[in-house]
Amino acid sequence: MSDNVAHALGGAGGGIVSMLLTYPLITVSSRLQVQRKQASASSTESSANAIQKIIKQEGIAGLFSGVESAVFGNALTNGVYYFFFEWVKKRFEQASGRRNMTTGQSMLAGALAGAAVVLITNPIWVVNMRQTTKKNSLDEDEEEKDVSSGEASTKKTPAKQSFWKMLFDIVQEDGVQALWQGTLPALILVINPIIQYTVFERIKAGWERSRKLGNLDFFMLGAISKLAATAITYPYIVVKSRMQLRQSKDAAQRYNSVLDGLRKIVKQEGVQGLYKGIEFKLVQSVLTAAFLFMAKEQFYRYAVTLLALTGSQRRTN
Repeated sequence: MSDNVAHALGGAGGGIVSMLLTYPLITVSSRLQVQRKQASASSTESSANAIQKIIKQEGIAGLFSGVESAVFGNALTNGVYYFFFEWVKKRFEQASGRRNMTTGQSMLAGALAGAAVVLITNPIWVVNMRQTTKKNSLDEDEEEKDVSSGEASTKKTPAKQSFWKMLFDIVQEDGVQALWQGTLPALILVINPIIQYTVFERIKAGWERSRKLGNLDFFMLGAISKLAATAITYPYIVVKSRMQLRQSKDAAQRYNSVLDGLRKIVKQEGVQGLYKGIEFKLVQSVLTAAFLFMAKEQFYRYAVTLLALTGSQRRTN
C-alpha cells in the first residue's frame, strides 16, 4: 500500500509541475476547441495569433485563467491514476508471477485507473473549462451583438470567477448533475492514457534491457507516448470540451451524445472543426507528459524516502 501511495504522491507532484509549465498552451487550445465559427482561410492565422490576442485583451493573467483549479485537478488526476494503476499492476504481477504486465493487462489497468479518475475529477474539469473559456464565450456574444446592432459594444467583460464561485454558480444555475457534463466522452477518452501508458511501458521495457534509464529517457518516453495518444483521440477531446460548457437551448448547438456532437461539428464546421487547437494541444500534451514522467520519477523517490522515514518513526514511537 505504501508503494501505491508513493506512486500517487509522485504522480501528483509531477502533475503540478507539468501543469504550471504548460498551462498557457492549455488556455489557447481550450478556447480554440470551443469556438463554433465556420472554419475559414484565416483559421491558421488566428491560431498563430491566439496567444497575442489573449495578452492584448486580458493581459498575461489571461493565459492562466483557471490555473488554480487546473493545478488541483491535475494533481488529483495523476495521484488517483497512479494509485489505481500501480495497485492493479501489482495484482496482475502477483497473479501471473511476471515482472512486467502484458499489453492486454497494461491496457486494462489503464482503463480501470482512467475510469476512476473521470468519475472522481470530472467536476473539477467542468469548472476549469468554464473558467478557461469564459472570456472567449463572452467575446463571441459581444461580437454577435455588435454585428446585429451595427454599434460598438462598450460592455466590459466581468472579472474572472474563483473556483468556488464558479462551482456554486454551476450548481445553482444548472444543478449538481451539470458537474458531470461530458462524463461519457471523458470515459471514452480513457483510451488516451491507455494508449499513452501502453506505449510508454512497451518502449520503457525495451530500453531497460540495454541501459539504466535517466531523466532524459523518461522525458522522451513521456513525449513519444503522449504524442501517439493525443493525435488519435483529439476529436473526442473537442466534443468533451464543448459538452462541459453550459449547453445551448438551440437544438442545433446542443450535443445530446458524443456521436451527435461529432456529427454536428462536421456538418457545421467541416472535418477541420474536429481538430481546432490541435497544434497547441499536441505541443502542450507532449511537454506535459514529458515533464510529468520526468518529475514523477523524482517525486516518487522523495515520497518513498518520506514514507520510509515516517514508518520507521512510528515504529520507534
